[in-house]
Amino acid sequence: MEKKKTEKVIGIAADILMYLLMLTQMIYVFTGNNLHEVLGVAFFMCLIAHVIIKRRLLSGLFKFKGKSAARITANVITLLLTVASALMMLSSMGVSRLIFPQFRAFGSADLHTYLATAVLTLAMLHGGIKGFMLTKKKKRAAILITASCIASVAVGLALVPYLNRHFKVVNIDLSEKISGEKVQLSGGKPLVVYFTRLGNTDFEDNVDAVSGASLLLADGELMGSNQLLAEMIKNTVDCDVKPIILTGDKYPSSYGETVAVVGKELRANERPSIEPVDISSYDTVILIYPLWWGTVPMPVATFLESADFTGKDLYLIATQGSSGYGSSVDDIKTMANGADVHEVMSIYCDDIPDSRERIVEWLKKNEIV
Repeated sequence: MEKKKTEKVIGIAADILMYLLMLTQMIYVFTGNNLHEVLGVAFFMCLIAHVIIKRRLLSGLFKFKGKSAARITANVITLLLTVASALMMLSSMGVSRLIFPQFRAFGSADLHTYLATAVLTLAMLHGGIKGFMLTKKKKRAAILITASCIASVAVGLALVPYLNRHFKVVNIDLSEKISGEKVQLSGGKPLVVYFTRLGNTDFEDNVDAVSGASLLLADGELMGSNQLLAEMIKNTVDCDVKPIILTGDKYPSSYGETVAVVGKELRANERPSIEPVDISSYDTVILIYPLWWGTVPMPVATFLESADFTGKDLYLIATQGSSGYGSSVDDIKTMANGADVHEVMSIYCDDIPDSRERIVEWLKKNEIV
């Protein structure tokens, strides 16, 4: 009897801790990646403890005959929660940069967000349905369960992205981030061409350096994240650097409005006018671009289609807040006529300020050095 009581107390404590850990992880913009990953491990340890304590009930999850509608619903929710939790564990490892850096399966930040939202929502349902079966006030319980599920979805799909876009400030020491080991080139200097929001956006005077894939503060001054990567390469190999700059209308200061404008450009397959970028005297071009709507920004498309890449090597560095290259590589191969296109790396927005070592490694291994 005492053992069962102890298990019950531990189970309740583990359940409460899991909910708290899930909610804390949802605001990772304030905790940072390292603590987020540590808390993630703690969450799954609590989940394992929960499963061990409830192990006697597992066999009953697949028995539906003679069960009430509420009990069948509870079992289905529990099974869905189990599957979603397992998938979230894999996605957590896939996006890990501290504890599981070599595990790349399920490595989509968007997938991880969706799974985390699903787990939080199903966990609310899982706990709520138990309360529903015990209480006599069914209507009130149903309202509370519905409200908690709506709140969970809102937190995962609306609040978290909002916090990340509007409250995450990246402030770096520029010299510290770009300086380091030098690499001697065996051939001619490459040209680094980059596109970033800075220089292509009518920013308000009080804009913050939020949205890590686009902006940051370098020594207190606004800087484009892709410009930082270009400066890292320049400091490493002493190469030439050229930005892609719009000559017509600039993008709006608001990130949300920019997303809308970019979407319209993409659907219309527009080619905004840009300042000429001469690549004629270079055999190698390194292109650094953000992933917008899963592909290159339309000003980058203008550059690719207006330049003569015949016989040139084109190396791609994509920055993104999700994962991978989207459709950008195939699109670039179509746009950059005559280029020999090489994938270099896709850099997650949070990792941009600390990417110099990866860049140096690539330069050392690449044929151009």
